[in-house]
Amino acid sequence: MSEKSREKITTKIWREIPQQDNPFAAASCYCCGYDVYTDLLKNARYTDYLYLLFKNRQPTEEQSALLEGLAIALANPGPRDHSVRAAMSAGVGGSTHASALIAALGVGAGNLGGAREVFTALQYWQQCQTDLAQWQQLIKNPPQLGREDVWLPMEHAPGFDPNGVSCPMPVQQTLAHLVEVGKTAALAWLQNHRVELETTAGCPLAFSGVAAATLFDLEFLPEEAEMLFLLLRLPGAAIHSLEQERLGWRKYPFFADGFKLIP
Repeated sequence: MSEKSREKITTKIWREIPQQDNPFAAASCYCCGYDVYTDLLKNARYTDYLYLLFKNRQPTEEQSALLEGLAIALANPGPRDHSVRAAMSAGVGGSTHASALIAALGVGAGNLGGAREVFTALQYWQQCQTDLAQWQQLIKNPPQLGREDVWLPMEHAPGFDPNGVSCPMPVQQTLAHLVEVGKTAALAWLQNHRVELETTAGCPLAFSGVAAATLFDLEFLPEEAEMLFLLLRLPGAAIHSLEQERLGWRKYPFFADGFKLIP
């Protein structure tokens, strides 16, 4: 292949050194300057590698602990979550395993506890920072953000659960842990002003709100946060889909008691 006909790849993220006997196979791979299979494979945690991929730099110790904690908290939203239920429905219905993950991504991308809500909540953080008065004003008078041909306007304050009664203990525990390990401004402020924000929003803080604050402290852009939130929640969707596929429709939760077969 001549130099003129060789297609060039433009990326700051990835660089490959080709093997001497095969220009289409890599002898070594570098991610943001780090040798993946010599250095990162031996020394980095998975969440450190995720941070490197998204932010093109190595996380600090506090940033690493923050992302690790958030990843564990979000890994399995549980069978009551809409995205997990979508994957379970695909699994029990006999769809392919890839279809189950796609179903989880599709349902988990929305404005109700989904990735788009995290996107919008992070935009709120960018605008309000740690100014309580600005937060209260924005929650009461939300802007019309985004493309309405794709995303309908938010029907509740992003980061809060419109169907909730009080802030669930796992949300409080996750927030407290992330404040402790991260030592960051937004999360500490959110913990101190959670009740005031919940009063203004008329509903309790949700995992999407904790995720948005965490990713804001990690200096993620809204579109980066939206993508990562989807990725971090996929493990739970996968394992619940596989489990429900084995259990069958007769043991589908919240369903069997209200369903009767007529011969």
